[in-house]
Amino acid sequence: MNTIFRKSMLSVAGLAFAGGVFAGPIAAHANPAVDAKPAAVAVQTAKPQGDQSRISLNDEQTANVKAIIAATKKAGLPERAAVISIATSLQESKLENLGHLGDMNDHDSLGLFQQRPSSGWGTPEQITNPEYSTTAFLKGLKQVDGWQDMPLTDAAQTVQVSAYPDAYAQWEQQATDLVSQHWNS
Repeated sequence: MNTIFRKSMLSVAGLAFAGGVFAGPIAAHANPAVDAKPAAVAVQTAKPQGDQSRISLNDEQTANVKAIIAATKKAGLPERAAVISIATSLQESKLENLGHLGDMNDHDSLGLFQQRPSSGWGTPEQITNPEYSTTAFLKGLKQVDGWQDMPLTDAAQTVQVSAYPDAYAQWEQQATDLVSQHWNS
């Protein structure tokens, strides 16, 4: 029953988001009122879902973690938003700012979040800018009602609309650890 309810809720959220997928990121950039600051929430509200993955980071990946955190702070969002953003980037690109990968590309997906110019996320130059791509992701996240209290994977999936919606959960602990390590540095 719980699984059916969860999938139903995700379907409704997915449909609601899918309706705005083309206008969502573009509209978010055009509306400064979207930048209202939410109340602070805990970095991690519950035990991470499922088995957790972890990778070692090189200097470039660590710089991208710091860029995501800086963009989150600049947007006036709490640490939880940075955790969701970093976990999403870990899943989408392993925190590597990916350019065009030829035949290995997923459509026209680029950057830390594998955002698509054809879906309104921005130009290829914008999407491969860590601050811009994080800000675009965060603006999408802020459009999700109740994102602060959702399981990480549900919040990330509602923004990203991935073919693998549960994959984000595996990165929650590492993302939480990275935010704890770099938020005040």
